[in-house]
Amino acid sequence: MFTKVGVVGATGAVGSRMLSILEQRNFQVSELRPFASALTRGKEISFQGTQWPCRILEKGCFEGLDLVFFDVSDEISKEWVPEALAAKACVIDNSAVFRLDSGVSLGVPEVNRDAIVSAWSSGGRLFAGPNCSTVQLVVALSPLMKAVGLKRVVVSTYQSVSGAGAAAMDELKSQMEGPADPQIFPHPIASNLIPRIGKALDDGFTSEEMKLMLESRKILGLPELPIVATAVRVPTLVSHAEAVFVETERECSLEKAREIWSQSEGVELLDELNRDVYPMNINTANRDSVAVGRIRRDPSVTHGLCFWVVSDNLRKGAALNAVQIAETIRTSVQKG
Repeated sequence: MFTKVGVVGATGAVGSRMLSILEQRNFQVSELRPFASALTRGKEISFQGTQWPCRILEKGCFEGLDLVFFDVSDEISKEWVPEALAAKACVIDNSAVFRLDSGVSLGVPEVNRDAIVSAWSSGGRLFAGPNCSTVQLVVALSPLMKAVGLKRVVVSTYQSVSGAGAAAMDELKSQMEGPADPQIFPHPIASNLIPRIGKALDDGFTSEEMKLMLESRKILGLPELPIVATAVRVPTLVSHAEAVFVETERECSLEKAREIWSQSEGVELLDELNRDVYPMNINTANRDSVAVGRIRRDPSVTHGLCFWVVSDNLRKGAALNAVQIAETIRTSVQKG
């Protein structure tokens, strides 16, 4: 099951990590088809001891595949995901195109594993990976929701440039060496913060903020959850950080909150402020977990908590989460 695998965007920042993670987690593959741009056509990618040539997207390219991962632009996913589905492959797509469709499972296995399995059992073949900032937020929120309920969520994100792709990382590096005109961002990103990620919407929010709010509601199964977000681009290379303010339905002491997170799947607790132990970009990069720390009481509301969440946006926020969705489906089939 799922042994003939395609990866669309295989040479990108996330696609290359996805291939590495598939190897690290011993995801058995009998045939790999890495897809990339025409510039890399024929380039060989080493995977599980075999060299696999890069291909381009063309008519019939998905025939015979069991599983296809997509980590490309919305435009490419919109055009080619239906082609993969028509070839009867299971598709896990990291673009924003299908995330909020009612018939599409939006998955974070630590949070809604049962919903992913149910969608597969009901004949679903298209699974969406959330926005990277959404992934780490819901992994942190879900244990609280199950234990004490969620009444309101306020979140500010501090997102690394890798969320905008490899060219954005190059732009930051270049500007750190000296003055350079911005190409990817509207302003210089070195020594700066840019409080806009994505398209500007009519209500003053950005598309990134709207994704975070709507996707979190869907994944958590709380369609009416009051949640508001501010998304900011910061001059770091990898890992996104989030300052989260939560009002819970029921009382939750700091000790109970720490106990909840210490026992939660996918969460790493780093919360010793007096010893300078807290989540940072440099101690979360290349790690599978979502790190939670700076836990404290919010005295401005009843049952209020504040905390800080950091995770590798390329790994858990995208590549690893997609692989975990595939593993979840494969495991359910094997048990079935």
